[in-house]
Amino acid sequence: MLSYIKGLLTEKLGDCVVVEANGVGYQIFVPVSLLSELPPLGETVKIYTYFNVTESGVSLFGFLNRQDLDMFRKLIGVNGVGPKSAVGILSALRPDELRVAVAAGDIKMISRAPGVGSKTAQRIILDLKDKISSEELIAGMAGDASLGADRSAGLSGLNEAGREAVSALTALGYSGAEAAGAVQKVEIREGMTAEEVLKAALKHLTFL
Repeated sequence: MLSYIKGLLTEKLGDCVVVEANGVGYQIFVPVSLLSELPPLGETVKIYTYFNVTESGVSLFGFLNRQDLDMFRKLIGVNGVGPKSAVGILSALRPDELRVAVAAGDIKMISRAPGVGSKTAQRIILDLKDKISSEELIAGMAGDASLGADRSAGLSGLNEAGREAVSALTALGYSGAEAAGAVQKVEIREGMTAEEVLKAALKHLTFL
């Protein structure tokens, strides 16, 4: 099995790239959002890969880090979501955006992906909400500067108090998705303590 491919980036072809390693050019399908993060042509790149085998042939799907590859693996584990659909979803939503959307139960946001209806989005949320760690969610909610303006204000409020509240909720036995989703719903005002954020988040969890 191919864990990753490291070589010269020779082509960018819209939905895929070609990496030359040891004289062989590997065609790797990637999310469109990844293209802007790649180095210029002719430079060395390391892409973590998923090797897909079907009756019609074989194909490679790739990402720049193992965390994003893991998100892709989780997606294709959802009933009805194949590798090409998963790449399409991760082209419309970066992996961190998807993690946050799953935690918040945001069907509308996931439905932004081409070919993904509300039923598929709901299935993705139900299947993945307990498979994403609180560490992944905190990173996605606090550190993704690429989020849309309609969500960035809420996510930028996840300061140290918000992070501590998520940790406290997981310590109380809530899943990472439940904890992050509840904190996401809190209107975090300047000066709020972790205890205040925690109490507000618990009110949301009470009505789940």
